[in-house]
Amino acid sequence: MNRRQFLPLLLTPALPAAPAAEPDWPQWRGPERNGISRETGFLKQWPATGPKKLWSLKDLGDGYGTVAIKGDRIYLQAGKGSDSSLYSLNRADGKILWNKKLSGKLDQDRGPGPRGTPTIDGDQLYVLSENGELACMKAASGDTIWRKNILEEYNGRNPHWLLSESPLIDGNVLYITPGGPNATIVAMDKKTGKTIWKSEGLSDPAGYSSCITAVVGGVKCIATITAKAGVGVRASDGKPMWRYEPAANRTANVATAVFNDNRIYYTSAYGTGGGLLALKADNGEVKMEEVYFNKDMQNHHGGVVLVNGYLYGFSNAILTCMEFSTGKKMWTDRSVGKGSLTYADGMLFLLGEKYVAGLAEATPEGYKEKGRFEIEDLGLPSWAHPVVCGGKLYIRNQGNLACYDVKA
Repeated sequence: MNRRQFLPLLLTPALPAAPAAEPDWPQWRGPERNGISRETGFLKQWPATGPKKLWSLKDLGDGYGTVAIKGDRIYLQAGKGSDSSLYSLNRADGKILWNKKLSGKLDQDRGPGPRGTPTIDGDQLYVLSENGELACMKAASGDTIWRKNILEEYNGRNPHWLLSESPLIDGNVLYITPGGPNATIVAMDKKTGKTIWKSEGLSDPAGYSSCITAVVGGVKCIATITAKAGVGVRASDGKPMWRYEPAANRTANVATAVFNDNRIYYTSAYGTGGGLLALKADNGEVKMEEVYFNKDMQNHHGGVVLVNGYLYGFSNAILTCMEFSTGKKMWTDRSVGKGSLTYADGMLFLLGEKYVAGLAEATPEGYKEKGRFEIEDLGLPSWAHPVVCGGKLYIRNQGNLACYDVKA
């Protein structure tokens, strides 16, 4: 081969590698709606003063919902003045890009303002305010595409501590829990808000939980815990499939259900506990059988995560590890006190309601803490769940939002 034949090879420039897109956290409890991040490369031990704070924002407004993240934007709900609004922030520095009013802000003795987390789906957002105003909005601008009040339309009643749900999007369908007569759960066309079905035969009032999908033997179901029971309805038509009352209390059912391998786990506090159901499809319907029920996981608001066959969550004020398949308690620890948690890369990111953030290994062998730090006491409990996304830890505490670098 002569020199002329080599020239094209020598003169062709190497193409630069495209920068990897940052991961997203597009909805309540993350990409899979289970409180788990699939990212790796996090610090396994925090400095004595905690991880480095990259930015913080103060005086956003009241509320217990946490952040949803996609691309260069962060979205969250907050109540300020008389308004309950949706905020769009710049992901790099937390600066407010815009805010749009959803409804009037409601007050409550356990804290005013919205409780939900926005759901991002493509270039649209779905948001539910504390008074039942459900809106589909453009993610870029916050302009409204459609809106309706789910309590008014489906004759629901606002729970004592106000609606706290985050909308579920699956394919072209939006699922929400108005808690009305024969309309505990409803399905809507996400593009128009038009009703597809109502849960005929299921009329429980809404709890404070959010729906998940559960596919059992090819039958897709929508599951949640209402004010009265852990339930599942068929996703195609809303027909009730199962009902489980032992894991529900009559005060406040908050924790999102956990589904894995044809089994679903419900838990609540106020002296109740949790139960695991085995689900089986039979001729297009789903039947349930209780595997166990115990009082070892009385989870109030902070949710539970399932990691390598073990559940981790706060049983009242005690962090607890329990074997998923048997209910066997592996260990307990006071940790950061009663709170919420998120899992990533072998670690539990913890947030105590009394303003302590912590890091611990997710292992059934015992509680192994790897750092903690305090956040500001703003007078109300810190109930927004921590979010771990793109090597960052986001902590929302009422009107404060802070971003920490937790990447190794």
